[in-house]
Amino acid sequence: MAEPPSKTPKVDPFTALAVFFFLLAAAFAIAPALNAGVETLAGTLLLVGLAGVCCLGLFVLRGPPEAPAEAEAGGEAFLAALDEPAAVAAPDGRLLTTNAAWRETMGPASRLPKSGAAASSLFGALASARRGELGRAAVKTGGQEREALVSPIGPRRFLVRLTGRGPGPLALPSSAMEVLNAVAGAKAPPPKVLDAFAAASPFGAALLDGEDPFEARIIEANPALAAVAHGGQPGQVFGDLIEPTSRLDAAMRLADARDSHAPLEVRLAHDPSRIAHLYLSQSSGRWVAYLVDVSDQKQVELQLSQSQKMQAIGQLAGGVAHDFNNLLTAILMQLDVLSTRHPVGDPSYEGLNEIKQTSMRAADLVRKLLAFSRKQTVQREILDVGEMVSESEVLLRRLLYEDIKLVTDYGRNLPHVRADRGQLDTAVMNLVVNARDAIRSHGGGVIRIRTARVTQEEARTLGYPGAQGDHAMIEVSDDGPGIPPDVMDKIFEPFFTTKAVGEGTGLGLATVYGIVKQSDGWIAVASKPGEGAAFRIFLPVHVAPAAEVAAAPAPEPAAPKRPAARDLSGAGRILFVEDEDAVRGVAAKLLRARGYEVIEAASGEEALEIAVEHAGQIDLMISDVVMPGMQGPDLLKQARQYLGSAPVMFISGYAESEFSDLLEGERNVSFLPKPIDIKTLAERVKQELQKAA
Repeated sequence: MAEPPSKTPKVDPFTALAVFFFLLAAAFAIAPALNAGVETLAGTLLLVGLAGVCCLGLFVLRGPPEAPAEAEAGGEAFLAALDEPAAVAAPDGRLLTTNAAWRETMGPASRLPKSGAAASSLFGALASARRGELGRAAVKTGGQEREALVSPIGPRRFLVRLTGRGPGPLALPSSAMEVLNAVAGAKAPPPKVLDAFAAASPFGAALLDGEDPFEARIIEANPALAAVAHGGQPGQVFGDLIEPTSRLDAAMRLADARDSHAPLEVRLAHDPSRIAHLYLSQSSGRWVAYLVDVSDQKQVELQLSQSQKMQAIGQLAGGVAHDFNNLLTAILMQLDVLSTRHPVGDPSYEGLNEIKQTSMRAADLVRKLLAFSRKQTVQREILDVGEMVSESEVLLRRLLYEDIKLVTDYGRNLPHVRADRGQLDTAVMNLVVNARDAIRSHGGGVIRIRTARVTQEEARTLGYPGAQGDHAMIEVSDDGPGIPPDVMDKIFEPFFTTKAVGEGTGLGLATVYGIVKQSDGWIAVASKPGEGAAFRIFLPVHVAPAAEVAAAPAPEPAAPKRPAARDLSGAGRILFVEDEDAVRGVAAKLLRARGYEVIEAASGEEALEIAVEHAGQIDLMISDVVMPGMQGPDLLKQARQYLGSAPVMFISGYAESEFSDLLEGERNVSFLPKPIDIKTLAERVKQELQKAA
């Protein structure tokens, strides 16, 4: 076989020109020395120095030796044997050698893409290859997504292959491909140090030596690991940074894990309440571990989950209370009918009275459910929290045992709030009773009620992270045993109680929670085992608009309260709107028995037709609030023009906040909460008709 012709080395014209000018400059420098004579020591040294400089200059200008032609030809031949696009790249992305398939697919570019998603993906793949791992990147060519595999094949040399052909089948490997796969799959030398990205990352990173990452020792760790895990010195066992039980669980999950890139959730040894995500990557008997503290994120997730759970329970409680109130109303009205037939002295009177007492207890339970679910109809007014607590202090002292001391502390410059007085009284009373029961087993103690005006910063420090502006605070604290940490997240759930069976319904704190939320406030709990507990209610400060203050008339003397009507009979035409047949039928029957003309309607739409038909002839409309189809407030808006100035009385098991706002803006509108008995209903009907007369 004939030998291939030898290649004639090419002369670079720029290099030749540089050599010419360099020699010319050296000659000009030697001329003065030759003229001065070489017999002097200075001339001799000058000539020797110039000769050395000439030799070094020529060596530099000669340039680096060319790579053996056989090696270049061998690399090109090896890539040409591949069926898929392939190239050899330098660490900076320059392409040293490419095959025809690569040039056909990627074009004549002399380097890998420098911009776009493909460039970012290839950069990450090159970084993995520099660590001795097989890098993967997504490259889009010809409108199709293809995968690029990057593997180290020598010092500062990386093989880049484009595998697959879009969604179609992969190309079959050739014999050269089999050799290439063996080279690419060979284990690279293990990493010796953390790369620059891991060393400078804001989360913990460590290089571990060992087959088991939890038994491996730390070779190197970045500074962030010490801040996250309070450890990470070289030589320390990495597993010692993780809480033992959590470490065992993580090891089992790692052994069963199908996705090696999925994080392992662990608790840190220095503080088991801190939660971190552990990412592990293995390479030739060594591991790279990343530890990310997610404690704050987990806390937010728990708070969101708790809020969603409480909201769902509240919706369920509100719906149950609405239906239950209708049933209780029907029961109480039927009891009124039976009571007229079985007066005092009748053998059945005692049994009927017992049924009525039990029904009233059930009604009280429903009211607590409504408070928790924030479905109570509120009558907001401007209150001074100090005066409110002071007026309730006498009643609160009666609720306590003799060995429990009640201490009150009223701060200065107490603000006004806009809330329902009855609801806030109930909330404070429930907190005091809860504190009383908490310290009961300790043979007495002290309960403190403190009211104060707090700034935004003080509110956030005391447990209200989202505080905006000043707030009024009501704090009820005790020196009892405190709240165990394992039940802290459940104390506001309805029917949850730590008391013995029969000693509590578990609705006290749930009611407080609902009242505070319905008042646009916030409740926070601070407790440590053995050091008591403190419940803090934050309410936004009410600031009256300047125009409202200027236009406010002088306060009028309070009118004497109208006494309850004793004669429950009367006259007038009443439109009674109620979708519950049992309630509507009994109530209408009993009102007719007292002299009233009652027109019944089972829906808002039917009631509107009746109002149009009897325009100006209805003396009073009684309507449920929540009904299928047209709601009570919507009925009032559409029927008001036909009712004229006739009073309207709403009855309901619960009412939304929009209805509470309606009560504040409308005239001749009142509300009677269910469950109701016929005596209460008849008294209110007569009072409303008398006021309208």
